[in-house]
Amino acid sequence: MMFEQHSWHRIAPFGAYVLFMLLEDALLVLLDWDANEVRLLYAVKITVVASLLWWFRSTYRELQWPAGSTMRTWIVAIAAGITVFIVWINLTADWMMMGGSVGFDPRENGEIDWSFVAIRLIGAVLVVPVMEELFWRSFLMRWLHRPNFLAVNPSQVGIKAFLITASLFAVAHNLWFAGLLAGVVYNLLYMRSGILWSPILAHAITNAILGIWIIATNNWDFW
Repeated sequence: MMFEQHSWHRIAPFGAYVLFMLLEDALLVLLDWDANEVRLLYAVKITVVASLLWWFRSTYRELQWPAGSTMRTWIVAIAAGITVFIVWINLTADWMMMGGSVGFDPRENGEIDWSFVAIRLIGAVLVVPVMEELFWRSFLMRWLHRPNFLAVNPSQVGIKAFLITASLFAVAHNLWFAGLLAGVVYNLLYMRSGILWSPILAHAITNAILGIWIIATNNWDFW
């Protein structure tokens, strides 16, 4: 199936991120690299994704600052982000997980390498939420409703597109059940507000609190 240029502008950053994940897995499995060696690729991955987002920035009309937004929009987004964080660290039963996670352990000889931590947090809070929400919510969910996705008001998205997007978002994460609930929350934020910055903010809040919690508790597997 052929995608139009506007579609590719939202697919490319996400696709680059996925390709780097596949490369990391290949290095771990096929070349027997150590997880601590593979983590060096994270900075490259985030740089490439951020560069693509910047390159295509003029085409992301959904990222124009919404003039009609209200304080309630942002309060709801923040509350949703906190809720997803709580869900994420608690829904960890075996049946709620799919596969394993090598995590992202920034310790070197028992000491935390804060440069790695900073890079990880920057990527998780500032880059990943924008990249993923552009792909999952702005593009995929609306495109599943109608290929001319830019003409689709988020509130018009049907249940089929809603469920497919949430389900795919779930299986893209090791904690698939928590990912499913997160996908539902982020979908609803976009549909109810019509503002993509709403799920972006919620996603960033989730990742920021999760990162701080991981560092404070040494639960590196969550990264």
